[in-house]
Amino acid sequence: MKKVVQILAILFVVLVPVILSAQPLPYDTGVGGGAGANSVGGGAPIGGGLLIMISLAIGYGTKKIYDARKKVLD
Repeated sequence: MKKVVQILAILFVVLVPVILSAQPLPYDTGVGGGAGANSVGGGAPIGGGLLIMISLAIGYGTKKIYDARKKVLD
């Protein structure tokens, strides 16, 4: 049963970003559009990866603090 749950969790983590990915916005063809219409960063999405990185850093820090306190108490 544990193996089935692990496989389902891995499939969930792999497939959810593919299913939930948003469509890109169409380019503005109106007045003022042209070669320089893109934003400075080129529209690179950094929000999702940044959130994951911060979450992992918080988890890592929490584990280090927990281990340090456990070592002091023993």
